[in-house]
Amino acid sequence: MRLTIEEAQSQVDQWIKTHGVRYFSELTNMAILTEEVGEVARIMARRYGEQSEKESDKGKDLGEEMADVLWVLICLANQTGVNLTEAFQKNLEKKTLRDHERHHSNPKLK
Repeated sequence: MRLTIEEAQSQVDQWIKTHGVRYFSELTNMAILTEEVGEVARIMARRYGEQSEKESDKGKDLGEEMADVLWVLICLANQTGVNLTEAFQKNLEKKTLRDHERHHSNPKLK
């Protein structure tokens, strides 16, 4: 199933209203987002970095952890009235203008 960002925002909102009773506060969701990003960081550090992967971490699904991050980010966007589609498009335009040649001329990337 393919979703637009707008559809994902709508589905999360509907799920919260149907199953979640209400959104957690923005500050609680910010703390949860930080926790979820930490779980992604743990997998990345152990699976792709120099840290050895603990046996208990080997079964963790990176995609599922990333989806947890996305979920909470969408909750925060919904709570604060951010249209993520518009925000992402503006961000992409900004990066395209600002970094058009920047990375091509970076000797560290060659």
